[in-house]
Amino acid sequence: MKLQIYKPLLNLVTVAGLAYILHKVVFYFFDINDKAFHYSIETLYLLFSGLSITVFIVLLKVKERSFDNIGMSFLLSTSIKMIFCYLILRPLLQVSNHSGTIEKKNFFVMFILFLAIETILTIRILNEKQ
Repeated sequence: MKLQIYKPLLNLVTVAGLAYILHKVVFYFFDINDKAFHYSIETLYLLFSGLSITVFIVLLKVKERSFDNIGMSFLLSTSIKMIFCYLILRPLLQVSNHSGTIEKKNFFVMFILFLAIETILTIRILNEKQ
């Protein structure tokens, strides 16, 4: 019974794992060297996964207490996550070489990917009431 409550977390980890594998395959086929990146792909996936898991733990706790506040909690936690990600991104914004450009695009794609995953899973949580 308790396992059903944490199903969004399992979905999140599964999709993040599949995205990581796909990401590594794309970098391998396009021969993109990520060794010169400021943050490795693994570090970014762990960071974004950790932040997304934290967001979902908060949402699941809010769901238990007050279902009507899930949307506002999602907006607040996503805003806090965005501020945190900007602080991490600041060193990358100051790099102007070719690998820095690829790394910036990589960061934004990963941010958007995890934001989309969080949004879809939050919509599923909100649709449970209907």
